Amino acid sequence: MTQRKYPLTLRDVSEVSGVSEMTVSRVLRNKGDVSATTRSKVLDATKSLGYVPNKIAGALASQRVNLVAVIIPSMSNMVFPEVMTGISQTLDETDLQPVVGITNYLPDREEKVLYEMLSWRPSGIIIAGLEQSEASRVMLANSGIPVVQIMDIDGDPIDAMVGISHRRAGRKMAEAILKSGYQNVGFMGTKTPLDHRARKRFEGFTQALAKQGVEIADREFYAGGSALAKGREMTETILRRSPDLDFIYYSNDMIGAGGLLHLWDKKIDIPNQVGLAGFNQVELIDGLPLRLATMDSCRFKIGQTAAQIIAVRNGLLDLALENIVEFSPKIEFGDTLLRK
Repeated sequence: MTQRKYPLTLRDVSEVSGVSEMTVSRVLRNKGDVSATTRSKVLDATKSLGYVPNKIAGALASQRVNLVAVIIPSMSNMVFPEVMTGISQTLDETDLQPVVGITNYLPDREEKVLYEMLSWRPSGIIIAGLEQSEASRVMLANSGIPVVQIMDIDGDPIDAMVGISHRRAGRKMAEAILKSGYQNVGFMGTKTPLDHRARKRFEGFTQALAKQGVEIADREFYAGGSALAKGREMTETILRRSPDLDFIYYSNDMIGAGGLLHLWDKKIDIPNQVGLAGFNQVELIDGLPLRLATMDSCRFKIGQTAAQIIAVRNGLLDLALENIVEFSPKIEFGDTLLRK
């Protein structure tokens, strides 16, 4: 999808809907006497175009405010506070200020948050992921402002994107596990089909195993609740069901930490009897009895670079940056993955 360089106007909606700009304005302001048929034409046109009314029209000469909209799925997830730190520290050097919208991983919610934020004509949008709904993608593509999609580079960006390849991360972990001699590998992750980055890591992981003739021996998924507690519970369940597992790969460090604590309590020899690995390298794992093998998802750098792109596009920083920036996370073997 090609991004529009300038924002849509009432004239664009007027041309598509076949009614006057004044009528379009009345419909969008919910003012005046407009027939249901005409209203429907206008609203259908705005949706197809991705047009968002400008709430600051006439208030500022620039028609844009010094805000950067940051749209993320969660703040309770330990990943995103570090992303926000990278964004905030970078924008502190400029006149721009971040404002955050939370989507709870729900596409409909993301559309509403995006619509509201775009209506204030921010100086840029930083949004997590590449799998927005068609309506959201149209709004972003036709916003006429800088857009940076973050966390993932496995897909086609609307404008700019900054992140890591989650499929490659999954493959690298699978290769390290097999190289260390493990053969009976289990996987644990979330049920949510909307966690696209976890899904891509799982795809890369299973593909790399299959290339070496190894299949996932067992798997366990969860939805909701404390990730640490779920990690304990699921690890106990999967090992009861598949006692021959010699390695468990977790989709994130939180459930991996729960699994490690369960094995530690049961006095299971880690990593000789059962090896473990997570993903994200969150600070919490520093307080575990053993250092969990993991991968740094480059969260701070992603936030920092995304903010730099927005600042450069607004003429506030003088840096040479590409539209697509990929970081390469490294495996931290810790104490739970044998080195061979």
